[in-house]
Amino acid sequence: MKTKAAILWEPHTDYLVDEIELDPPKQGEALVEFHACGMCHSDEHLVTGDMALPPEITAMLGWQQYPIICGHEGAGIVVEVGPGVDTLAVGDHVVTSFVPSCGRCPSCVTGHSNLCDLGAGLLAGTQLDGTFRHHTKDGKDLALMCCLGAFAHHSVLNQASLVKIPEDIPLDKAALVACGVTTGWGSATYAADVQPGETVVVVGTGGVGMNAVQGAALAGARYVIAVDPVEFKREQAQLFGATHAVASLMDASGLLAELTWGQNANKVIVTTGEGKGEDLAMIMGLVSKGGRCVYTSVANMNATDVQLNLFDLAMQQKQLVGTLFGSSNPRYDIPRLLGLYQSGKLKLDELITNTYTLDEINQGYQDMRDGKNIRGVLVYK
Repeated sequence: MKTKAAILWEPHTDYLVDEIELDPPKQGEALVEFHACGMCHSDEHLVTGDMALPPEITAMLGWQQYPIICGHEGAGIVVEVGPGVDTLAVGDHVVTSFVPSCGRCPSCVTGHSNLCDLGAGLLAGTQLDGTFRHHTKDGKDLALMCCLGAFAHHSVLNQASLVKIPEDIPLDKAALVACGVTTGWGSATYAADVQPGETVVVVGTGGVGMNAVQGAALAGARYVIAVDPVEFKREQAQLFGATHAVASLMDASGLLAELTWGQNANKVIVTTGEGKGEDLAMIMGLVSKGGRCVYTSVANMNATDVQLNLFDLAMQQKQLVGTLFGSSNPRYDIPRLLGLYQSGKLKLDELITNTYTLDEINQGYQDMRDGKNIRGVLVYK
């Protein structure tokens, strides 16, 4: 079939919206008509090249990274299923999970489906079987981000990448739990394990960080300090549960000294748009004795330089942990978070600053870069 998609032909270029050819679903796959897709900063790393592998590596692995259809916060309706699909039916409302889950590998069966073995091919550009479904008008294969490609009106995805949701939830709101909400919430409630009465610092309050603020506040933190250089985001953070908002790590250090009598934060959650190794020493300086820093940010995958005081790490018994998808179990946590939204306990409507058509995708990402959006959402219907 023919459909419309935003194609990123190479790093440091704009998306080009064009008609594409889409193959029918194969074994275990479904055709989804997307109604909305969140504009996450993770997609931006393919624009900047931070997530680009050296050509000799992709050639050795047989992977394709460009041209690519990005987008991993999709929500839509199943319009066709292929053979062997047993978890979905035509008409089901779904959101994407950017890490597919098989339910059988060691990670899945031990409650860590965010680390499913199927995630090994997320940068390959293909579907899970190693082949392509999306093609340009002249027949060139198009790669997909995380096997999804939700910057399109339609996509063919494996059922392992789709989570069924109730039909009465607006799809533009449901799209947000496909990544940003679940990752931020889980960073606070799972990875950081925020406890009632604790002091929490969230560094970076975009679409992920704002939900780390929500998660920490609803977990019962006494103080939630949002750190962001953008005044608009600092103001918004207080609507999502931040008790304080400051512009810099230095400001956070001074505030912590005052609020905690010098004990610092029990938990620090790093959700900046791009992780920087040179910032880590100062960030770890905000962590209390026996405290934990959760690193959620995506950094340049080729960067290896980090500043860290190892004496302080050991002698203060601090923890530094990474997290993917907020250490959540998407097939369980996505419906659970939508249930919290339905009961009025989780803010989703307020996260959407602006909506855009697919043709406006480049403007939407420019607004993100300019600090105008908590989360922009592409709305197709």
